[in-house]
Amino acid sequence: MSDKKNFHFVGVCGTAMGSVAAAMKNRGYKITGSDENVYPPMSTFLESQGVEITAGFAAEHIPEDTDVIVIGNAVSRGNEEAEAALDRKLLYVSLPEVLKEHFLRGKRNLVVSGTHGKTTTASILTWLLESAGVNPSHMIGGIPTNLGQGARFTESDFVVLEGDEYDTAFFDKRSKFLHYLPEVVVVNNIEFDHADIYDSLDEIKLTFRRLLNIVPRSGVAFINGDDANCLEVAEGAPAPIQSVGFSESCDVRIENVEYAGELSHFSMNGERYSIPMSGEFNVRNAAMAVCSALFVGVSAAAIREGLMSFQGIARRQQLRGEKNGVKVVDDFAHHPTAIDQAIDALRQKYAPNDLWVIFEPRSNTTRRNIFQNELASALSNADKAVVAGVPDPDKVAENDRLSPKKLIADVSATGTPAWYFESVDEIVAHVASEAKSGDVVAVLSNGGFGGIHDKILAAIK
Repeated sequence: MSDKKNFHFVGVCGTAMGSVAAAMKNRGYKITGSDENVYPPMSTFLESQGVEITAGFAAEHIPEDTDVIVIGNAVSRGNEEAEAALDRKLLYVSLPEVLKEHFLRGKRNLVVSGTHGKTTTASILTWLLESAGVNPSHMIGGIPTNLGQGARFTESDFVVLEGDEYDTAFFDKRSKFLHYLPEVVVVNNIEFDHADIYDSLDEIKLTFRRLLNIVPRSGVAFINGDDANCLEVAEGAPAPIQSVGFSESCDVRIENVEYAGELSHFSMNGERYSIPMSGEFNVRNAAMAVCSALFVGVSAAAIREGLMSFQGIARRQQLRGEKNGVKVVDDFAHHPTAIDQAIDALRQKYAPNDLWVIFEPRSNTTRRNIFQNELASALSNADKAVVAGVPDPDKVAENDRLSPKKLIADVSATGTPAWYFESVDEIVAHVASEAKSGDVVAVLSNGGFGGIHDKILAAIK
C-alpha cells in the first residue's frame, strides 16, 4: 500500500476517517471522499485541507485513478461504493490498516483499551505527553478540551490511541486495536458490551487476550489489578504485565485517595498526584495515564504539572449551563457500570444537591434487555430518574428489546422517583416544571439526544 498515491475514503466525514484523510492529504497523497451526511464542522475542515468531498454514495463517486478504497467501519454491504469496489476488484482496506501502515509502524504506540474510561485515560495521557513537550500524535473518540480536536498527526515518535474492541470493518471482524502495533497497552476494565457483535463476555475476553499477545517484550501492559476479568485475560501473557489498583496484590498501588470538591488526590510509588476531576474511576484513569507516561520517560514532576492543567473532555461531566440555580450536565455514560460511576462522581462534585438523571438507552447494548436489571440498579442511585424511549426500536426484536416502562417500575420500587417519557419534548416539559434551584440535571446518552440540554435550559422558568 505504501506505493499507492490516490485514496478514496467511503464515509469520510467520520471523526477518525476525516482526520486521517486530512493527514494523508498533508503528506502529499491525492485524497477524495464521500459520505451520506456531509455537514460542518468535518465538511468545512476537510474542504480547508483540500480534500474533495461528494455527498451521497454512488459508484461514479470513485475516481477512475483511485488506487485504494478506504472503507469506514459504519459502511456495510449494500453501500453502492463498497459494492463497486468489490465488483471492480479494487484494493480496499479498513481505516485501522491505513493507520498501521502510514502512521504507526516504527512509532511508540500507546493504546488505551477497556470497556470504560478509554477516552478519559487516553486524553489525560496525551495531555501529559503534550505538556511535557513530546508533541504526540493522538486519535481519541472524544475531544480533550486542552487539545481541541480528537485526532492529530505529528512527526513525533509517540502516538496515543483509544483502542476500541469494536470490529474493524464489514470485511474484517477483528477488533480495531489489533492493528495498532502497541508498545504500551492499558486495559482499564473488561465487561460485556457491544451486544450487536459479541455474544458473550468470553468472546470479549478472547479479543483482549489477542491484544496482550502482540505487546512486545520491550513494552508493557498496565491492567486493572482490581478487575477479575483483566487478571484472567493477562494470565500467561507473553508481555510484561503491571497490575494497577487499590488492592494490596497490585504491582502499583493507588493509595491515600482524597476528594476535595472538583479535585482528587492520590499517591503511587511514593509520589503524590492531583487531578481536577472527581470520582474514583477518574483516579483510576489518571493512575493508568501516569504509569504509561512514566514508562516512556516523562518525569513525575512534569506529570504533576500536566495533571493539574488538564481541562477535561467534552461530554464527560460537562456543565452545559445553569438557569435559575438548576445546573444541566452532559455525560456520555451509557453502560450500567459507567452510569454508577458517573452518579458517584457527580455526587462528590455537587453534594448535597438533588441529582436528576435523564437516561437515553441508545447504544446497541442498552437498547437490548441484557442489562434490564443492572440499569435499574444504577439509576436507583439518583435522587430522581427519567428514561427516554428506545431510539429506532424496530432495529431490535421485541423479545430482546429493553422495556423502559419496566425499568422505571423497577427504579420506583427502590424508592427513587422515576418517570418514563417517549419524547424529548415530554422530558423537557416535566424536568423544567419540577426541577428547583440547586438541583443538578445530568443527561446520560452516547448521542445528541435531540438537543435536550439546551431545551431544558431554555424551558426552565
